[in-house]
Amino acid sequence: MGAGTEPDGSSRSDEEWERFLRESVAGVVDAPREPSARAREVTERLRAEPARGPEVWRGHTPARPTRRRGWYAVGFTASLALLLAVALAPDRIVDLVAGAGTGSTPAAPETARPTQAPPAEPALRPTLDEPFRGSPAASWASGAAGITLPKAEAVGWMGAAEVERALARSRDFLVASGLDREVLRGARPAKAIALLNPHQKDVRSFLDTAFRTPTVENDPLALFSRFQPSRAQLVGDVVKTRGRLTYREGAHGALQVTADVTFVYPVTRQGAAGGDEIVRTIVRRELVLSWDDPDKVVTEPGTFSIVSFTYEMTNGGCGAPTGYFVPPFGTDRRPDESGTELDPYDRSVPVKRRGTPGECWKATRS
Repeated sequence: MGAGTEPDGSSRSDEEWERFLRESVAGVVDAPREPSARAREVTERLRAEPARGPEVWRGHTPARPTRRRGWYAVGFTASLALLLAVALAPDRIVDLVAGAGTGSTPAAPETARPTQAPPAEPALRPTLDEPFRGSPAASWASGAAGITLPKAEAVGWMGAAEVERALARSRDFLVASGLDREVLRGARPAKAIALLNPHQKDVRSFLDTAFRTPTVENDPLALFSRFQPSRAQLVGDVVKTRGRLTYREGAHGALQVTADVTFVYPVTRQGAAGGDEIVRTIVRRELVLSWDDPDKVVTEPGTFSIVSFTYEMTNGGCGAPTGYFVPPFGTDRRPDESGTELDPYDRSVPVKRRGTPGECWKATRS
């Protein structure tokens, strides 16, 4: 059937049918009416179908009033819960949004001096469960794992295998001097001292004076990390580290090893309650060690001589040396502290040397 074909077989031209549709929409008074035969056909068909409600096509059904009130109640409750969470634990909300905390992506091992300081972290307070929270150290490796050793090759009087053993022993010294739990609690670093060439008289003199009567020139903290047990205690079992060892040929064909390592120690008051303040003492040390040829230098097997050492430290105390780190807690912090500012996490610059008695570095972050 064409567009203008009537039920009785008669037909209209396409032009007349289009005029009928156009004038009907436009509201023309004398527009052609739908033929009565078609109207009768539609009417009879509708009467023959069973009664049903109107069919909605792409329609919008308003929500029932009771359902709407229910969703309002749920939304109000959720909003109230969020407000209470922000008020009671704002740091946790920041953790969720910023992705900070224990879930930080582990940093790749340091194989060369970085070109810039690590980016700033959200300003979050450390906790007993997350003592490195809000710090670049949260992504650092723990203990000896954070100290990178280079590939060993023959140097001077040593073959590759001997260089590899010397590098491992050099790292052993760093572990014994900066990570040993008993030494951190104030004990004498016997294991570390055993790795030092006993025939190096200037170092032996330094050690004797440093442990007996510490001074700026003879401070055991230049080589060893120690906290006074009656004052401070470590938080947890983890010390974060980041650094590397490098080597080259030294004097008289010796293997000269340079260590540049940063240690981050989270501590709190000795015997402190769960909510007490946590301070991060941060120490960066640079040591130059010489594994000497015993045919040219007086030494003992398995020991090295110290060529030089220097360090920088923040949050470890200011004033006359005591032989221990003295973390500043609460009112112990000096409001007029005016030391030179230092970013203790910036490993892109060389290690700085300590100055006169009472001078200390002022950390720009911890």
